[in-house]
Amino acid sequence: MNAIRDLLRSGETAIGTAGSISGDMGLLADAGFDFLLFDTQHTPAEVKQMHPAFQSMSGKKSAPIVRVSANRAELICFALDAGARGIVVPMVNTKAEAEAMVRACKYAPDGDRSNSGPRGEWGEFDDYRTYMDTVNEELLIIPMIETQQAMDNIDDILSVPGIDVLLIGPSDLAIELEVPMESYETSKKYEKALDTIAAACKRHGVVPGMYYIPTGMDQKALIKKGYKFFTQPWAQWASEGIQNGISALKS
Repeated sequence: MNAIRDLLRSGETAIGTAGSISGDMGLLADAGFDFLLFDTQHTPAEVKQMHPAFQSMSGKKSAPIVRVSANRAELICFALDAGARGIVVPMVNTKAEAEAMVRACKYAPDGDRSNSGPRGEWGEFDDYRTYMDTVNEELLIIPMIETQQAMDNIDDILSVPGIDVLLIGPSDLAIELEVPMESYETSKKYEKALDTIAAACKRHGVVPGMYYIPTGMDQKALIKKGYKFFTQPWAQWASEGIQNGISALKS
């Protein structure tokens, strides 16, 4: 039902890239990425503008995931009704905030999500209850850890049932840890924080991830630490692929 969740359950790494509300996402969604992440926190895009982009991804490999701009039930509901198969919420700092996020993502009796008929590509169902139970089970729920407060509360946050991935906001976490932005990729203090997060996730059966992997950070080393969920920029890979194809024809 949710290929990303199946990947993570099997111990594999899920790799995505940034999606956009501008234009057809079909080509990018079929390029090999496991998901496209649509950001409404640090872009002008709004959740209610996502539907055409999601429609263009129908039947493609990549699944749509949305980062909402704040931990608000109506924003989460808009994203899910548009067809998101995963929800990212920024700045989740306490157990209560994590619980509110999970409840906003799930239909009753597990949560408080308002229902408006089957939404998203979850399959065919004989009855509505089966649809709701399936979405409750398969939806990817991803709070972000970006502050010292969240680090202090990490075990309480991860104890909340329903969390699948704990996603680091790399730059915000560096600022909170008072690690220079120019060198946090190689900072021992920052690496210690990554180890702390990975260990806490392992204790609670949650997958650690990073919103993006900073330039200069060893991607393979992160995976060895247990990090299994990332976004990567696609433009350079596309450019290299095109150049290789042209070179092969001209050689």
